[in-house]
Amino acid sequence: MFKTRLISGIILVVLALATILPGGLPLLLMVGFISVVGMLEFYGAMNVIRRNKAQVPAAGKEYEAKDPNALKSQVKEPMNALAAAGLVGAVNYLVLIAYAPKPYYLFGVVGTLTLLLAVYVFTFPRFHADQVVAAFAGMVYVAVTLGFIYLTRMAYDGHVLVWLIFLSSWGADTCAYCLGRLLGRHKMAPILSPKKSVEGAVGGVLGAGLLGLAYGSYLGRQGWIYFLICSVGALISMVGDLAASAIKRDKGIKDYGDLIPGHGGILDRFDSVIFTAPVIYFLSILLIRV
Repeated sequence: MFKTRLISGIILVVLALATILPGGLPLLLMVGFISVVGMLEFYGAMNVIRRNKAQVPAAGKEYEAKDPNALKSQVKEPMNALAAAGLVGAVNYLVLIAYAPKPYYLFGVVGTLTLLLAVYVFTFPRFHADQVVAAFAGMVYVAVTLGFIYLTRMAYDGHVLVWLIFLSSWGADTCAYCLGRLLGRHKMAPILSPKKSVEGAVGGVLGAGLLGLAYGSYLGRQGWIYFLICSVGALISMVGDLAASAIKRDKGIKDYGDLIPGHGGILDRFDSVIFTAPVIYFLSILLIRV
């Protein structure tokens, strides 16, 4: 398992370098691909479309313990009009952030909601209201937040600032894991994530901050600003990680998918990045004036 995770991790790093370094269209296409796959995973978990094979077995065990007949109510279609509308809205939003003026970004969000409501109304009673809410939430939760990776990279000095997203999220994960293994005694969220400890969380925040400090100092800039940005980003990334775990627990699934061997699905790997990207973008504007 460790070897599989290592190889998958290396591949992810290579893909990140190959798309983030040039930015532009390659990065937009990669963000679009990740967003679409992540939304499909989310839609399966939230019963908008049929659950994927990584979600069904764990969900079955949970549902059997509560209600043996609950799985019969699960959606059987791998795709439907509501999910398609959400995906179209996500692609439209990403195109707008790349090629339209800033005031039009929100049109992509409002337009998606309008499209989803149109599907809901004109196919009534095909879909339930909670499915419409889940379809819209999936678009915002995945596509809008991940779009901030592109926005950060394409901002002024973005070739430098974009790496703060990954120092904050993946750097915090690594530091939290190492310190948690060494010193972890007090459980941070025993129900959602039994292996995470308070000591590991503190190590993750400080570790990410120190990575930011080293990065800023290497660039000859004010290291304390980068320390602050990465520390806050790391703290938010843990909220994102736990939020994803809460959704999985609530829906009775272990992983969102199995696209990335050893890691799970897109949302299993990018759950912390999803929350971190917008925070880094806005903190960069506030503290560095990009």
